[in-house]
Amino acid sequence: QVQLVESGGGLVQAGGSLRLSCAASGSISRLNAMGWYRQAPGKQRELVARIISSGITSSGNTNYADSVKGRFTISRDNAKNTVYLQMNSLKPEDTAVYYCSYSSIGTTYWGQGTQVTVSS
Repeated sequence: QVQLVESGGGLVQAGGSLRLSCAASGSISRLNAMGWYRQAPGKQRELVARIISSGITSSGNTNYADSVKGRFTISRDNAKNTVYLQMNSLKPEDTAVYYCSYSSIGTTYWGQGTQVTVSS
């Protein structure tokens, strides 16, 4: 089992920034992927950004949704089993509940979600 605890959501004006954090605990595998998904009202959950790590260093392969490229940056600290999402130049359409995910060996765990609201 893996537990995920998210923090950092909130209300921000358009053009502002927020940083989300997600700490994983439990049975952490050396090779895993951690990421952020979001779900806006009436829409399906979508991938925002994901980072894959072999556990050797804190760097990893990343991929982003086209809508956030150049504005959001995902990073991780393997020593802390924590993934971050730095969100800059936020837009009202970024408003959603953001969920942290952890995947390894065909299993995915989800955080409880954190609300991000961007006002125009």
